[in-house]
Order: sequence, then C-alpha cells, then structure tokens
Amino acid sequence: MQYPCDTVQCRTTTPLGDVRLAASALGLVGLWFDGQRHLPARLDGAGAWPIDNHHPVLRAAALQLQEYLQGQRTQFDLPLDPPCGTPFQQAVWRALLAIPRGATTSYGALARRLGNPHAVRAVGAAVGRNPISVVVPCHRVLGSGGALTGYAGGLTRKVALLRLEGAQAPAPSQPLPEFA
Repeated sequence: MQYPCDTVQCRTTTPLGDVRLAASALGLVGLWFDGQRHLPARLDGAGAWPIDNHHPVLRAAALQLQEYLQGQRTQFDLPLDPPCGTPFQQAVWRALLAIPRGATTSYGALARRLGNPHAVRAVGAAVGRNPISVVVPCHRVLGSGGALTGYAGGLTRKVALLRLEGAQAPAPSQPLPEFA
C-alpha cells in the first residue's frame, strides 16, 4: 500500500490494547492494534514514520477512539485519507463505512452489494487489509451464516467491538483469550 509521504504516527493505549495511529496532512491513514496482521513496515525500525503526538488528526483520533471504546461516542468524526489500495480495495473500504453501528453483514452480502457476487474471497482479502481499523468498521463483517471469522486485530477484539456496538456477536467455536 502506498502511504502519503508526510505520514506521521503516534501510539495510544486503549481497553483493547495498544493502538498505532497514522495520519497525513489530509486525515487519518491508519489505525492498527499492536500485533495485528498486515501492519505497515514503516511503523517501526529504520525509515519509520516520525512520531508526532501533537498532530491534530492523531490527537482527535486518539480521543475519539477512547470515547468510542468507553461507550461515550457512537460514530467517528475524523477526516480520512486512506492509503492507495487497488480500486477494488477502495470500493470495499467505502462499503464498510455504510454498515451501521450495531449491524453486521457477511462477506457474500458485501460482494453482492459491490455488484460482484463471486468475489467473496477478494472481498475478504480487502476487508482484512483495511488500514483504518475500527473507524472503517471491518469488524462488522461476518462469515456465511453469521460465523465469527477473521479479524486482523484478533477475534477477541472483534467480539468486544461487536458487543460494544450492541450487535449480535456470534459465540466463538473456542474460548477467546482475555486482554492483558
């Protein structure tokens, strides 16, 4: 994925674990839980995006995320600047924004909504690569028949987010670990 050249980052602690936020001058470009799959390489090490704890979008995102996870906010009001994914990924990410709080959909239904009913696996891959987790609500997508399936941030977080939003979170087939 291609991120803006002016991307900066910060870290914040939440009830669901530490989160990395990244923003450009135009808006939020990323929100990832530590240990999440598909983390961008530029979060750590040589060439990492600079830390900017005073960036207005990062400050607003950290505050709104805390309010959301504490049940004090029901939606986000942040400028978004999603990184350049493929046109198909961009379409999937826009479709995720249309899933209302407290509701869920399936990968198949999302594929049909996008006019490509046979692209269920491609939709799943695009959902898994969503760079702005929680704000772009990929956790609201379930497997066929409402099965609890994949979430790059972990199924424990997916269940917690669905329950926070009042959605019918399916029971996992195995006990989920608690947060540290």
